[in-house]
Amino acid sequence: MNTARIVVLTIAVGAGGVAAWLASGSDPQVAPVQPTVQLQTVDVLVAKNDIGLGQTVTAADVQWQNWPAATASNNFIRRTERPEGINDVVGSIARSPFIAGEPVREPKLVKPNGSGFMAAMLPTGMRAVSTEISPETGAGGFILPNDRVDVILSKREKNPDRSGPDIVHAEIILSNIRVLAIDQAPKEKDGANSVVGKTATLELKPDQAEILARARQSGTLSLALRSIADVNAPEKTVDVIKRGEGVNVVRYGIPAPIAPQK
Repeated sequence: MNTARIVVLTIAVGAGGVAAWLASGSDPQVAPVQPTVQLQTVDVLVAKNDIGLGQTVTAADVQWQNWPAATASNNFIRRTERPEGINDVVGSIARSPFIAGEPVREPKLVKPNGSGFMAAMLPTGMRAVSTEISPETGAGGFILPNDRVDVILSKREKNPDRSGPDIVHAEIILSNIRVLAIDQAPKEKDGANSVVGKTATLELKPDQAEILARARQSGTLSLALRSIADVNAPEKTVDVIKRGEGVNVVRYGIPAPIAPQK
């Protein structure tokens, strides 16, 4: 082998070694796999859909949702602490609206037997007004919460000619009124079909509340139970004679004025 061949072979072997070294150095280095930090979570009760102000919460309105434990407030209902949380809130009334996905917090709910329930149950613009009743003026105790009634005013007035019996007037002053509660019971209990109470709380508009307040000073109020088939009947209101105003009574076609009440 001559010297020229030896030189060429040496150069080739050297070039191959350099190329192999360069190729091995260009390979990307694989970064070591870092251990994954497991995020601690907790199941939180949230609104499944929007819940409006005054809406009654049902089981279909709420659900459990995975929530980061670090951001879960102590006011949230947690499944680990209250596994029956859904049943606990069903039947409550929203004092404030919820948006879908918002955690359920009990300060925004009202229980049927809790304070603030009556205010949450009232529709917008309505008033809760109580009036005294008895078995005689309350349909014998057969009026229950959510029934509809007519309010009747009865008045006894002196006969203007002083020779006959007193004159008794009776008229319906409010019609198709919803009963919110009997005494402090806003719903039926244990399937009872009658409740004998001393007060009935009625759902009234502001002007109806004024009529009822004046009527209480004018005579005796009675509640007449309406048929469930008459729920959609139009309401009827009758103006009550204000205290201090006169009234004409017609007897045998002859009007006779009665002096104003003092």
